[in-house]
Amino acid sequence: MRSDVELIEATRGGRVECVHRGHVVVCDSKGEITFALGDPSAIIFPRSACKMLQALPMVESGAAKSLRQDQLALSCASHIGAAYHTDRVRAWLADLGLSDADFRCGPQEPSDREARDGLIRAGESPCQYHNNCSGKHTGFLTFNQHLGGGPDYIDPDHPVQKAVKATFEEVTGEDSPGFGIDGCSAPNHATSVHGMARAMASFASAHDRSGARAEGQQALIEAMMTYPELVSGEGKPTTELMRLTAGRAAIKSGADGVYVAIIPELRVGVALKISDGGDVAKAVAMASVLRKLGILPQTDKADAWTRWAITNRNNWVTGEIRATAALA
Repeated sequence: MRSDVELIEATRGGRVECVHRGHVVVCDSKGEITFALGDPSAIIFPRSACKMLQALPMVESGAAKSLRQDQLALSCASHIGAAYHTDRVRAWLADLGLSDADFRCGPQEPSDREARDGLIRAGESPCQYHNNCSGKHTGFLTFNQHLGGGPDYIDPDHPVQKAVKATFEEVTGEDSPGFGIDGCSAPNHATSVHGMARAMASFASAHDRSGARAEGQQALIEAMMTYPELVSGEGKPTTELMRLTAGRAAIKSGADGVYVAIIPELRVGVALKISDGGDVAKAVAMASVLRKLGILPQTDKADAWTRWAITNRNNWVTGEIRATAALA
């Protein structure tokens, strides 16, 4: 990460208090870089920002032909475990004739306060369907039934994960240098920031092409833009930024500072990585890139994402988190 650059700064008392460094790449439909800061060749783990790529082999195989749009959106989701997420996941599981025990993602306390407090009041423990990746894993299980694979669908040598890796490398246009195990126990393949932006541009230009892959890409991004609340959750940056762009962009965050965007009308893809993994910094960076591309409107509500107010315990505004001159 030594080639990263200052992208985001936090101010207090009119002075810059700290900075967040990182990389940004914007690609056109040919995979060529049209804008970049930092090092496009920097290798990253895309984490949950690559869920569209992980869901794509399921869709293009025909395994998802009976799935609804909300289920496709959940297959790309990092959800907050709210009832509107988990009710859908459990119903989808039931449609497959499966249960929570068939997951391999592990239990996770929901970040949705109502769902979390409901578990506490009932004296219950979180289940695997509360895991923020349970939608992706239900997609894996759907694909696994289509392939007739064994129960350990997260094993890197399982047919599901072999198909995911092949698709990931084809759409990023790069051979992955390796993988790590994600928080949900699935393999997460490394690629460059350029590779991720190239993959997002492939999704963005899918309507210019024909075939199962292009149709699958279109289906996934349309589902995400139709159900932004399922991709993340009410009040969360991913959901709110998609709503602010009013169906002009499919946006997805990943843990530890990764964000991507698919912009069909411009046929461009965006990928960024905040080196220190800052969640607020990556959201402000993505909002700033969307503004630079003319996708984020000039409204007070939208401006709040490009200039994130820092408040104290008395709710006084004491500073802001904003893009540096290079990004703004």
